[in-house]
Amino acid sequence: MIKLSRISQEPILKPEPKHSWERAAVFNAGAIYEKGLYHMIYRATNIGGHERYGDYLNNFGYAVSKDLFNWHRLSEPIMKNNVAQELRGPEDPRIVKIGDTFYMTYVGFANRFPGDYRICLATSEDLVHWQRHGVLLDEENKNSSLFPEKIKGEYLLLHRRHPDIWIASSPDLKNFKNHTRIMTVVDDDWQCTRIGIAGPPVRHSQGWLLFYHAVDKMNTYRLGVALLDYENPRRVIARQSRPVIEPELPWEINGFVPNVIFSCATVENDDKYVVIYAGADTVIGAAYVKKPDVVFEKKDWLF
Repeated sequence: MIKLSRISQEPILKPEPKHSWERAAVFNAGAIYEKGLYHMIYRATNIGGHERYGDYLNNFGYAVSKDLFNWHRLSEPIMKNNVAQELRGPEDPRIVKIGDTFYMTYVGFANRFPGDYRICLATSEDLVHWQRHGVLLDEENKNSSLFPEKIKGEYLLLHRRHPDIWIASSPDLKNFKNHTRIMTVVDDDWQCTRIGIAGPPVRHSQGWLLFYHAVDKMNTYRLGVALLDYENPRRVIARQSRPVIEPELPWEINGFVPNVIFSCATVENDDKYVVIYAGADTVIGAAYVKKPDVVFEKKDWLF
């Protein structure tokens, strides 16, 4: 059974009261390991990122660390709510590197009408300065990531058409086709209400390793894990029946949205996979699994 181990009993990043844009919550962070450093782009809000707290604003902050414990963060956001599709700000970044370019998919939230959130794309050469490329899929959609390499000459995009996980392909990052549902919810289970990817897929000796989030009837968010075929990621090779981590610590249980572990980042580093996650939509934590411990045994499979 694959399980994630927390690197600490405390969050690795908390809100900064001195900065109005991130004084309430920091959460749902994308991350990548580059040149010996963890680079994290995190979602931050001024009053808490849920409608019950009012018309919050999202911004993206940037922080960097050698060890996941000590972070240097910029005092100003690197992306603000300054385009039409992001009137309420950008949300939930996921980052991959293809060639020499960093690609970040994220949610543009405008709130002009119900369901006014879209998957958007930005690119960067340095992880701090980003060029927006607008909406990727002009539909109510979120929980997206590109694969970290082209497969058979095409970009592949994981996304969610409620309540399931889908995949689509594109030759040019403009026109997406072959939308395919690859994972569905499971009735009467910890993943019965909706599912969506966590961080981007990462390479494993047996296929693409994909952590994902799942929600039950009580609105508790947990993380699960699946394995996708290398050459045809539309084929799910294995899917573990039990969560890899669930809310247990006080800051995962109590916060702006209680009982939530939600991730936008899976980082491969040396002998382990690191999952950076949000606790209760308020703070950021991290957990890991050593590569030799990522074993999909049939007795643990969902099907």
